[in-house]
Amino acid sequence: MIFDKLKKFDIVFDSPEVDCPPVFGSGDVVSGRVVLELTGESRVDSLKLHAEGFAKVHWTESRSAGSSTAYTQNYSDEVEYLNRREVLLQADNGEVTVLPAGRHEFPFSFQLPEETLVTSFEGKHGSIRYWVKVKLHRPWTTVKKIKKEFTVIEPIDINTPALLAPQAGTKDKMARAWYRNFGQVSVTAKIDRKGYTPGEVIPVFAEFDNSTSRSIVPKAFITQTQTFIARGTKKEKRSVVATLCGDIVGARCRETWHGRAIKIPPVGPSILQCRIIKVEYMLKVCVDVPGTSKLCLELPLVIGTIPLHPFGSRTSSVSSQYSVNLEWLRMAIPEQPEPPPDYSSVVTEEEAEQRNNAAIPQQAEDLSGILERPLMAFVQEFRFRPPPVYSEIDPNPQPLNMRPRCMTC
Repeated sequence: MIFDKLKKFDIVFDSPEVDCPPVFGSGDVVSGRVVLELTGESRVDSLKLHAEGFAKVHWTESRSAGSSTAYTQNYSDEVEYLNRREVLLQADNGEVTVLPAGRHEFPFSFQLPEETLVTSFEGKHGSIRYWVKVKLHRPWTTVKKIKKEFTVIEPIDINTPALLAPQAGTKDKMARAWYRNFGQVSVTAKIDRKGYTPGEVIPVFAEFDNSTSRSIVPKAFITQTQTFIARGTKKEKRSVVATLCGDIVGARCRETWHGRAIKIPPVGPSILQCRIIKVEYMLKVCVDVPGTSKLCLELPLVIGTIPLHPFGSRTSSVSSQYSVNLEWLRMAIPEQPEPPPDYSSVVTEEEAEQRNNAAIPQQAEDLSGILERPLMAFVQEFRFRPPPVYSEIDPNPQPLNMRPRCMTC
């Protein structure tokens, strides 16, 4: 039978490194070959290639139409980024082609669109995927298909004025119990820039002013928010990807962070240009205020792919007056830190109440058949080696006084 004659049917991408899958960007040429291994002479009508790229989202929500009536509302959308077709084998006169036994390779090559593509992504309610599909047509038998995905990474260069700009803010809240005020808690924080790359360390400069009669514990978190959009409706998935816990700030005392370090784990880059899927990051500096909700100061982050040039910018990991010793950072941050807390532990009560009021009971979601395969982890990991950490080292470092200063002293 003809099925027995097809020993191997595979797609192989050209790659500069052996055993390392290639990565592409806008305007790059994707090349490779389709491999056929036949155990005997075979007749072939055609061999056709189809390259595609889509962003797709899908989720369901339960709706109520009365006291005893309920239905499921589906939300779906997609955006096409790539659609290329190529005929690898087909006789001009429409007749069949006879291939002898052995190995046959059919090269292919096509260019990705020059306009900006979107980085490959796998999320809970959607994905961004690129693939090559090949169909083998033979007389008197079913069409043989094979599909192989490839990765697209759109570069985000953090060496731009917008991403090199320092980020700072201040926020305060009054501590209350019933109708009595117990004093105010304020947070002021600053980071050197908005753009970072996976593997880098963010020095956090902050001041915590505790005017209450109780102790507080300052913390910092890096959060990832995945937003899926369909038919004017949004679905969000939030996760904490890194944490930093400070020392206790006593009553009526003040604590200062002179560049406390929080390391960015191997997460995927920010996705900001897709119409239906967005991936955004935030640095949250928080304290629990006695008698009231959590106080959180948010500083936006953009996770890029092109690291900071050590000599190309006036800003760096030490643009403030305090220096950071690289060896100390490596010792202070373990290679396998404790897993971050759940996102619900770092949101304020007002935020949680707003989201609970806006939430709609949902049934278990079935994405089978929509996104074609099981989805990956909710927090997409950056599958490639993280870029190096850049830092400026002060040749005459000044010792930092990390002890809290009491306001009453």
